[in-house]
Amino acid sequence: MKRDKRIKLLRTIKEHVSNNKKEYIIVALLFVIGIFLGVLFINHIQEGQKTEITEYFKAFIEKMKNMEELDSMALLRNSMGQNIILAIVLWFFGTTVIGIPVVFGIVLYRGFCLGYTIAVCVTILGLPQGLWFALILLFLQNILFIPAMLALAVSGFKLYKSIIKDRNKENIKIEVVRHTIFSFLMLLILIVASVIEIFLSTNLLKAIIKYF
Repeated sequence: MKRDKRIKLLRTIKEHVSNNKKEYIIVALLFVIGIFLGVLFINHIQEGQKTEITEYFKAFIEKMKNMEELDSMALLRNSMGQNIILAIVLWFFGTTVIGIPVVFGIVLYRGFCLGYTIAVCVTILGLPQGLWFALILLFLQNILFIPAMLALAVSGFKLYKSIIKDRNKENIKIEVVRHTIFSFLMLLILIVASVIEIFLSTNLLKAIIKYF
């Protein structure tokens, strides 16, 4: 029974991505461009800025090493709060015609932040250690976070295209309801990503940070 549900879920996801292939390509491309911009930014900053970033990064590592116990619930509330705000903002601007550039801007910015973080880790710790550090810090939660965020952006983009093509108010209302329900489902995934970030990624980082 569970296996049948998993197969049905995977089929539904595959159909959704296939039906919105162009939108996913555009949104994913924006995200990748953001990653490259983040990497380029770190590679072209001035020496003084690089020194400040290095000092901040090393202070973060030392703080993690010396911290006996993490306040997991406070970190979880903070992470969940940020993800809830992100979902609401993407949902809201996705329901407005003029808001779609904001949606694209958020995707670009999140890509930039990811590229920036990876580049900082590699620049300060070196290639092997930096990649491992970034992998531990970012990988687990982003398995869910990135697809959910891109799906939210695609849902808004799809609604935008529906509004442009079809001026019928009833049809638009139906599309808005679909976008809202889909956004809520993605919000649940973002909340799960927060739980993974705090209880898996952060605790894993805490356990092995003494080796960096």
